[in-house]
Order: sequence, then C-alpha cells, then structure tokens
Amino acid sequence: MTNVSLLTVTHDPKGKSISLIKSVQHVLESIYSGLYITVSEESSTELITLLRNSTLHVKIIPKKGAAHARREAVKFGLSSNSGYFHYADFDRILAWASYHEQELKQVVAEISNQDYLIIGRTERAFQTHPVEWVETEKITNKICSLELNQEVDITAGSCAFSKEAANYIDLYSKEKMTDAEWAMIVHRIAGLNVATCKVNGLEYREEVNGVNYSTSTAETWLSRLKLSMIISETACRVGK
Repeated sequence: MTNVSLLTVTHDPKGKSISLIKSVQHVLESIYSGLYITVSEESSTELITLLRNSTLHVKIIPKKGAAHARREAVKFGLSSNSGYFHYADFDRILAWASYHEQELKQVVAEISNQDYLIIGRTERAFQTHPVEWVETEKITNKICSLELNQEVDITAGSCAFSKEAANYIDLYSKEKMTDAEWAMIVHRIAGLNVATCKVNGLEYREEVNGVNYSTSTAETWLSRLKLSMIISETACRVGK
C-alpha cells in the first residue's frame, strides 16, 4: 500500500456513476491509502448514500463549479496523514480503474518520487476525445508547454503532488480553473519540480465521460474555446 490518497470530485444529479463506483471501489481501495471525494449537494441522493456507506471519505459541498470542488478536495485531503495525493476527476478515475487497472497501479507507485506530476494522455488516448476537445486543448497545451519549458498535456483532468505542494495549492489557489493554475503555483511560487507522464487510462469513453446535457455543435465549440482561453490565461499569469 502506498502513502498516496486519491482526491476526486463529482457533480452527478442523475447518479450516472453509481454502477461504475460499485464495480471499481475495491480496485481503488487496493491502490490508495485513502479515498477523499467532494460531492455537490445537488448530486443523486442514491449516490450520496452509497458513498457515505462506503470506505470513501465524503464531503458534501455547494455547487460552485469545478475549481471550488477541487480546492475543497485538497483541503479535505490535507486533513489526512497522507504524504502524497493523486487528483483525478471522478469520471476519469472510474474509467481508468475499470479499463487500465495495471497502468493506474504503476502510475500511483511512482507518485512519491515527484513534487508535482502532470498526468497527461498518450496520443492514442488524446485522439479518443471529441474533436472540439482535441482541437481547443491543443492550443491550451501548447501555451502551457511554452510556460513550463516542457511538453505537457495539462487538460486531462489528473495530476499528483506531495503534501508540501498541496499546502501551497491550498494557500494560493483562487482561479476560475485549476488545470494550469496548480502546476504554475508549484512551479513559480513553491519553486518545486514539475514532471509529466502520459497514460492510456485517461482516454475518452462516451458512456463514462460524456456530458449530461445537449448543446449545438457551435455552442459546444464555443464552450470549449472559452475553457481553453481561461486555462491558457491562467498559465501565463499565475505566479508572475
């Protein structure tokens, strides 16, 4: 067992993740020293009950966006004795544990060797995503790569960090999006090392990672473009 805790977040009004968490909970328990999740108060009552009756540490929070939920997850994790943390969006970690269990175990085993690890996608995994994600995230990743002087995939929804790095994140994180912010806090403010790796487990699966609402093609592109702009601006600004 590693000294790595999982930090994750979910907003799941329809209980979409119930069947998957039932099937992979034992996998997550075998990999991590602790499981910490922040759940929006608007999530499915059945899901909240399931999580509360499990071995997961559960914190119910108001729905104030992904960045707020992620910061609350970090604060929650810091209340533990864990020396390292793996953050992953809930849909991401459920899919990873379901389809690439061995790879997940290998990555978690290496986390204690890093201050901060940007966990990105292999080219194969990246190309499984909707085209509007792929094309806009290419721009975000290019800008973040230039800022960090290394090629990174910053938008995959997963990273890992030491408790020291987590304390800096807890103290300084305040942006609308955290994807690039946390790495820049650790790199520029904490002065700690930022490393990267690429995995297949962060591939896109429509039944797990698909959005819960319908928009037109143009609206979808515009939404992803706005996200790209916010994350990119954060990468260029935070810690300077």
